[in-house]
Amino acid sequence: MKTILSVISISLLLVVNTGCLKGDDPCTPKSVQSEQAAILAYASANGIVGTSHPSGIYYEILNAATGPQATSSSTVTVNYVGKFISNNTVFDQTTPATGPVSFALNGVIAGWQIAIPLAAKGQTIKMIIPSSLAYGCTGFRTIPPDEVLFFEVTLVDVQ
Repeated sequence: MKTILSVISISLLLVVNTGCLKGDDPCTPKSVQSEQAAILAYASANGIVGTSHPSGIYYEILNAATGPQATSSSTVTVNYVGKFISNNTVFDQTTPATGPVSFALNGVIAGWQIAIPLAAKGQTIKMIIPSSLAYGCTGFRTIPPDEVLFFEVTLVDVQ
């Protein structure tokens, strides 16, 4: 019986620790501080006069509005454009043909979860999001690893 328990214990340890094998280490996200110069250069080059959030997001709210603000549990409806700051290429956007999109705010990247609640319904916010608050060092689909992202988002509705 002791032998069977020992074999089971060793087997469990091997299965649990396989993630620690050399070569399987996860990547290390870039620090927000290491990307601040690029964020500020992009803002300056693109006429974004904003505010640095404690998280490292740089943002500017473009228009006045008195509507409700989103919370982490809100569903938001937005029009947006997303660009890479490295080359200003659009990687995603809504269009007049597709119309605005709706989604749960707690289901998107951390940068949106932090910045979207800073704007009220009806406002447009420009935000430059450090890679660690976007898709990090792994990237996602067409978004390369360690990519700082720019978004211009109009908050159409908050539920």
